[in-house]
Amino acid sequence: MVEILVPLGFFALVFGIFWVVADYKTKSTLIKHGADAKTLKMDKSTNGSLRFGLLLVGVALGVLLGNFIAETTSMQEEVAYFSMTFLLGGISLLIYHFLTGKKANTNME
Repeated sequence: MVEILVPLGFFALVFGIFWVVADYKTKSTLIKHGADAKTLKMDKSTNGSLRFGLLLVGVALGVLLGNFIAETTSMQEEVAYFSMTFLLGGISLLIYHFLTGKKANTNME
């Protein structure tokens, strides 16, 4: 477990640097063209905490289900953990999409 933390931390650092550089370039381009930065702001009607909450619940259930599958079947641990984590995390994001899609449709009527 410890041997994966260093590459994961390095990846997070590189990702963070690219994120900051891309954000800076975007904002400086907007300033050069005289555009308003408010166009980049996310709409407050979207509920980010619901999305991340559902995602974290999906990932946690994926880890638990991966552990169950790894213990009860002959599937390798890594395959069971990763596949169930990504599968249930993706399903939770689809649930969020359908929940917010229904809210958006009811607000438009």
